[in-house]
Amino acid sequence: MYLSTGLKTYNFDNMKDGYYIAPAFMDKLVVHITKNFMTLPNIKVPLILGIWGGKGQGKSFQCELVFAKMGINPIVMSAGELESGNAGEPAKLIRQRYREAADIIKKGKMCALFINDLDAGAGRLGGTTQYTVNNQMVNATLMNIADNPTNVQLPGMYNKEENLRVPIIVTGNDFSTLYAPLIRDGRMEKFYWAPTRDDRVGVCKGIFRTDGVPEEEVTKLVDTFPGQSIDFFGALRARVYDDEVRKWVSG
Repeated sequence: MYLSTGLKTYNFDNMKDGYYIAPAFMDKLVVHITKNFMTLPNIKVPLILGIWGGKGQGKSFQCELVFAKMGINPIVMSAGELESGNAGEPAKLIRQRYREAADIIKKGKMCALFINDLDAGAGRLGGTTQYTVNNQMVNATLMNIADNPTNVQLPGMYNKEENLRVPIIVTGNDFSTLYAPLIRDGRMEKFYWAPTRDDRVGVCKGIFRTDGVPEEEVTKLVDTFPGQSIDFFGALRARVYDDEVRKWVSG
């Protein structure tokens, strides 16, 4: 029997297709998305959730797992789309993508706008990086959307009709490089992601699950390299396969 996405009930354990989702991460994302779809009287809900933390800690992948778990197919943007030779183009693109997501929600499906590595595209990365008009306009556009989430207009088209509210999730390594008024609490809720030992063990079990590595061995591996980021263990696994390929080539 076909069930509309809006009527489905979801089983929220913290696994998806054999991959581990950190409970704190899942809680933050699920609550943020859900409260943006609810009408909460006299409560100002921040539209943007900013997930930041060290490099290679699996922020984007954890987000994708939570989206899949909730049955959401987000509209995805990356930092590379936040700069252009044409002034104003990235700001227009953000508005377009936001309205696309609003149209999907209007049809009864949950959606969100997901921007990867926002600080790499809209932040100031030291004195050597030029701060362009597009950087300013991306920051200003996101601020404007956060303040007026149901009135996002495209240049040259002005409708009186309101669009639906779309939760925005952004990831980054250092939000202090962004324009300060954008990251204030009313506009952006911030979540610092630093995986605990249990999180790291859970994620690594997912990395090695197809190789038949015993769970206690995975735990031992994580404890042997306590200071490493999660992508280190993915690279370690790939390196083992490099050795196998080398044997095959030389054989």
